[in-house]
Amino acid sequence: MDQALLVFMTVAQQQNFTRAAEALHMTQPAVSSYIQGLERSLNAKLLERTNKYVRLNKAGEIVYHHAVEILSLYTRMENLLDDLKHTAHGPLSIGSSYTFGEYILPHAIAYLRSSYPTVQPSITIANSKEIIELVGLRQLDAGIIEGEIKQLDRIRAVPFAEDKMSIAAGPHHPLASQTVITPADLSRETWILREEGSGTREMQEKAFELLGFYPENLMVFGSTQAIKESIEAGLGITLLSFWTIRKELGLGALKLLDTSGFPILRHFSLITPDLEFQTKATEIFIEMLIENKGFPQL
Repeated sequence: MDQALLVFMTVAQQQNFTRAAEALHMTQPAVSSYIQGLERSLNAKLLERTNKYVRLNKAGEIVYHHAVEILSLYTRMENLLDDLKHTAHGPLSIGSSYTFGEYILPHAIAYLRSSYPTVQPSITIANSKEIIELVGLRQLDAGIIEGEIKQLDRIRAVPFAEDKMSIAAGPHHPLASQTVITPADLSRETWILREEGSGTREMQEKAFELLGFYPENLMVFGSTQAIKESIEAGLGITLLSFWTIRKELGLGALKLLDTSGFPILRHFSLITPDLEFQTKATEIFIEMLIENKGFPQL
């Protein structure tokens, strides 16, 4: 591993030479020497220094961005070499959009760990757009996203499971007891939606196209749990994945609205960096998802 890059990244993260030296278990002069050597080798000043702070300048930002990828590749190389001698183990970085990440992925990880207890997953939950970006930067070994897959640079994508999206409301909402529900009925309601960039929001927009209207009254939340609480409280209606509301439906806390053309289907897709080699832990996780269609023991 390039020690100078590691020292540089630590200084950038800590914004202080003394704290960086403590984190690296080095002396402050040694940290300064590594930074000076790196700046000489690159023929560029990387840090702005004052008595109060240390910050990246523009050149430093460029080097930091690439240093993250370089050290990530070095770690991946070490893990691949170690895999030649051992069974699947070690770190596994997984990213997932909210629906799969919050309601399905925990079960998948438990299933994985029951067979491979030395695999050490770290989980990132974000909307689909952010997960795609992180996989493209090779900061995640694998990601799960929702919705349609467009052409993605430096990324491989494989749909592996279906998801049903239904219109839901609280049990005391007037439409919950209505046997025939028309698009006109739905257009007068307040709709509670996810934020832009979310795979669920993509499907909510598709639902409006199918229904032939766009709601005049809407609210936006960045959390599916907040949406569920809101519709249960009677604030409006929404379109959500069956997997996010299955417990509430079983308890009678939410109800599906019987609407022609619904539920609508979408896919969960597995995305990985376009790499020639993957760690054994990543391979095992991918195989498990595809073989079980993402829903082990559910």
